[in-house]
Amino acid sequence: MEEKIYRAAHVLVIPYPRQGHINPALQLAKRLASKGLKTTIAITKFIFKTIQPQPPSSLQFETISDGFDERGRFAEAVSVHDYLRKMEAAGSKTLAELITKYKNSSNPIDCIVYDPFLPWALEVAKQFGLLGAAFFTQTCAVNYIYYLVYNGLLKAPVPSTAAPVSIAGLPLLEPQDLPSFVYVAGEYPDYFEMLLSQFSNTDKADFLLVNTFYKLEDEVVNTMHKICPALLTVGPTIPSFYLDNRIENDKDYDLDLLKTDKTICIDWLNARPKGSVVYVSFGSISSLSHKQMEELAWGLKQTNFHFLWVVRDSEDLKLPKGFIEETANKGLIVKWSPQLTVLSNEALGCFFSHAGWNSTIEALSLAVPMVVMPLWNDQPTDAKLVQDVWKVGIRVVVEENGIVTRDEIEKCVRKVIVGEKAREMKLNAEKWRKLAIEAVSEGGSSDKNIDEFVSKLGKTSYKYY
Repeated sequence: MEEKIYRAAHVLVIPYPRQGHINPALQLAKRLASKGLKTTIAITKFIFKTIQPQPPSSLQFETISDGFDERGRFAEAVSVHDYLRKMEAAGSKTLAELITKYKNSSNPIDCIVYDPFLPWALEVAKQFGLLGAAFFTQTCAVNYIYYLVYNGLLKAPVPSTAAPVSIAGLPLLEPQDLPSFVYVAGEYPDYFEMLLSQFSNTDKADFLLVNTFYKLEDEVVNTMHKICPALLTVGPTIPSFYLDNRIENDKDYDLDLLKTDKTICIDWLNARPKGSVVYVSFGSISSLSHKQMEELAWGLKQTNFHFLWVVRDSEDLKLPKGFIEETANKGLIVKWSPQLTVLSNEALGCFFSHAGWNSTIEALSLAVPMVVMPLWNDQPTDAKLVQDVWKVGIRVVVEENGIVTRDEIEKCVRKVIVGEKAREMKLNAEKWRKLAIEAVSEGGSSDKNIDEFVSKLGKTSYKYY
């Protein structure tokens, strides 16, 4: 009698090679591995060579090429369009080679989980007869807006003088509440094309996974699910230690492209009173003008609160002369920070953020109220939700010259930490943290959706010999 031997389905996860995309993809991979799937992460050869990351025990790393294996994409002056074109050519070829390598092993790949910034990954998966799952790293609200624009259901650009836009599942949106590419004509056309191209072939995808949780965006999730029935919310995809703590030794993202001043940050925070610190960070790619850096710096000083400010190497020359010396007794400036550890520290009073989605969902997950100063892309929509839907923060008012003044910065920080609605925002933040934990805990909405994904994968690809 022939013996039946079962094997776990094998998932290959392919993130877009930027920090803000790698982090949630890695965390989703850990969740899938915790459910019994064999899980592999494919990062670029340049990142692997440069960082030499050590994978968590539940995962393994493989590499594909983005066409810039030796020096990396930023060593050359290459446009987003040219980079994506080169990555598609090199990535498609090396992904096919990777699938072929595993095809002849005891653990062939069954499903590709890919960042939809890389739609070619789905095409390769389908050439090999594999399942494909798009993993969206922005809010469902923003994904739905881009879906509408791509399909001609929302005309872009929306004029700044237009009436508020009505979209099912969302509050009325002023033009300035839409993703910047949708209301600023001609802004970064290559990026806009990439964002719309996410939906160029999603009709072929077997699953659309989104880094959010159902109760956070229930109305727009329901709306989008009607036209994209393969949609599943699977977030928040942050280390389990900060939520349900069901994944062993899952305290970090495990692959930092930027060096972190971890001990310095935590020792400094631990010496500050509870709720007294403003944490300031604008993510891994956003950049401020010299004038805005100056206003932000003196605005923080005017608050008289302690502050921890992440200023990357590319930004530090924009700091006003004498600012560091004048604020030495109140502030700490670092090149990069262990953000989750910082946000979970009881010294935090608020998070002054660009409202990028990773930062926003981390703050929601850790019950930290926010002051949000959106700069571009999805951030204006996230900021609208933070202030008016989730009610966990305040969005700054921008002057006609595009600058947020030091007085506005001081006013907003004070409102969030000690204003009359500060307690209400903190209680709302705590509510969302509880719901985030509920979503990823056993039987929660995201946990059940991941189980559904795993079960469908298992039915089609568990093999026996």
